[in-house]
Amino acid sequence: MVSHAHQGTTSSALARLSVNAARLLGVPAHGYAHLLGLAPEHLNDDSCRTPAATGIRLAELSTTHAPWTELSVVLAQQSSIGALGVWDYLITSAPTPLEGIRDASAYFAAVADTSTDGLRVTEDGERITISHVNQADLTYEAACAIRAYALGLYQRRLGEAAQRRLVPVQVALAAKAPRRYDALTELYGTRSIDFEAPDTSITFLASDLRAPNPHAQPGLSSVLRRHAEQTLATAIPLHNWLDLFRTALAAAAHDDGTPALATVALRMALSPRTLQRRLDEHGTTWSHELETVRRAHITRLLHDTNLSIDSIAARSGYADARALRRAVQRWYGTTPGNLRRTGR
Repeated sequence: MVSHAHQGTTSSALARLSVNAARLLGVPAHGYAHLLGLAPEHLNDDSCRTPAATGIRLAELSTTHAPWTELSVVLAQQSSIGALGVWDYLITSAPTPLEGIRDASAYFAAVADTSTDGLRVTEDGERITISHVNQADLTYEAACAIRAYALGLYQRRLGEAAQRRLVPVQVALAAKAPRRYDALTELYGTRSIDFEAPDTSITFLASDLRAPNPHAQPGLSSVLRRHAEQTLATAIPLHNWLDLFRTALAAAAHDDGTPALATVALRMALSPRTLQRRLDEHGTTWSHELETVRRAHITRLLHDTNLSIDSIAARSGYADARALRRAVQRWYGTTPGNLRRTGR
């Protein structure tokens, strides 16, 4: 279900929440706008996965401008239903809140970096505890904020599933008690908060989480699980500069078939010479990257359309069908017709 390619990244939806929180807390944009994955074309593209390091830096910057308790509350306030995409609806559309949070745990990779973060559900008689595990390399204040926010997020979604506010019987935070924590009391709806706990968790009465969701629709959970799987399968993890370049190249190729180097350089706010130099630093070339995109594009057209070879050649920037046939022979050792028939 979870590819190693997703590790080290989070959803762009989570990155958008972090950017909004930083802005609301007064963090100057010049301190984070340059971070990998925060260019508008990536931040606003739900298929892109933002580097986890970018989210960490945003949290650290935010906690230099406000207490960690305030950051956790601001993040929770920004997290209206749907803000985190299909993952939200896994919780709110399940037959019961408990089944929903179990689905959210199973598909946690749809929002978070599962190499460092995890969501665990534990049943103990009449109580159910939801724990958030965080092992990222964060400053103390940023780590406290993220853990406290996670519990507030889970509580909010479970309440939205139940269509009423669910008050926890216990909240535990792996953080030292701040001088004031009225904001946390308001966030969780209880003063029963244990600080310096070994784990970060929120506990509810089992009867609250096992009660049927008022607006659950039969069969919807299985549809949403398939959608979550598809979201992960088609995601574009942005681990480094080369990932950003390939995303820009693919977008340019989608727009005009055979993009020029200058066109992609402009999209990335670089000069053509700088772009070529960066590609060389990453052990590749413009011609190699362009051919890779062409190959994928041509293969899709052969498999998924009935276009003639001449039409595919024209759409892919080749002079004629003969040039396209030579390229396919070089890539696959066969003809376009055979490739289409065998469906390889």
